[in-house]
Amino acid sequence: MKRFGILGKVLVLAMLASCGGNVGGGGAVTPVTAAAADQVAPRPVPKAAVRRPLSVAMTGDIMMGTLYPTSKLPVDDGRHLFDDVREVLSGANVAVGNLEGAIGDRGELNDFKRSRLANGVKNIYAFRMPERYAPYLKQAGYDFVSMANNHSYDFGTGGQTTTRRALDAAGVAYAGNPGHEMAVREIDGVRYGFAAFGYNQQTVLMREEATVRRIVTALRDTADVVIVSFHGGGEGSEFRHVGKGMEYQHGEARGNLRRFAHLCIDCGADVVYGHGPHVVRGVELYKSHFIAYSLGNFCTPTGISVAGITGYAPVITVTINDKGEFVDGRIHSFIQQRGVGPRATSSGAVVKEIRGLSEADFPQSPLVIEADGTLRRR
Repeated sequence: MKRFGILGKVLVLAMLASCGGNVGGGGAVTPVTAAAADQVAPRPVPKAAVRRPLSVAMTGDIMMGTLYPTSKLPVDDGRHLFDDVREVLSGANVAVGNLEGAIGDRGELNDFKRSRLANGVKNIYAFRMPERYAPYLKQAGYDFVSMANNHSYDFGTGGQTTTRRALDAAGVAYAGNPGHEMAVREIDGVRYGFAAFGYNQQTVLMREEATVRRIVTALRDTADVVIVSFHGGGEGSEFRHVGKGMEYQHGEARGNLRRFAHLCIDCGADVVYGHGPHVVRGVELYKSHFIAYSLGNFCTPTGISVAGITGYAPVITVTINDKGEFVDGRIHSFIQQRGVGPRATSSGAVVKEIRGLSEADFPQSPLVIEADGTLRRR
């Protein structure tokens, strides 16, 4: 994170304006851009005082119900989807998640999905949430959501446009598609920078490392706190563990997630969180910064399986110091109920799953996960 005084801010804003960029998204956000960086610059030293510690709440996939191909909506029209989690999300200084699908009352499938239907494929997974559901995100406490996933383009550019319009109206910032690479928002005097990456077209690609460096370093030089989201990895219970190289499924490259997450931290990200496998994965500390490799399905009451471990729906909160380093945190345990959404559980199963995966995949990490979900340094 970089801190700077008034003169420094003027210089940075002048530099950004000279680039002619217009990226970012969601509400009152600051458009930023920068030239691609071939090398990772040293992490800057904080200069200006920002109230600390700060807390970040993270969740996985959000698909609140779909209108396609027929209406499959949660009970009571979704009014109570976030009842059990609202206190945790709104209690953090900033809350982030992944919006798994489009928002729009109407819309046509993209060309690829239409061609699959025409070729006789019966199961076309495409999600289009009602526009009246967008305010639920803000009411729940979300500040930023990722649009860098394999369902944000289910209904083409038209679906992405209606999604952005609905999020703007709700006051939720977003990033992750070309032309909307990043967002910066000031909350209670702190400037939060947010970026999101994916593995498929119509997302900002995590495999393009020059692009990753450019975006994260631009945010580092503009914001007090930088949060990066990614959608990647194989899907399903057989992909619970984080791969040690590029992950593939159905012949598709779905990211070298360890390399990507570490690169983001090296470039200046403070917290990195992932989603995509539809199950939770392990967490680690890398250079004292927190990484969650998959937070699983979080609020997917219809259209997506929530049986067994696919229904584990944690909220992870972490506190960070003035250098963005991990101080402490907690895994808040929720399990989804079909048609209802995430509901609190005292079973201990969610923490046990994340704890076991973390110890197996990141044995050298100094992060300790207690049985009650407390996160601390070793």
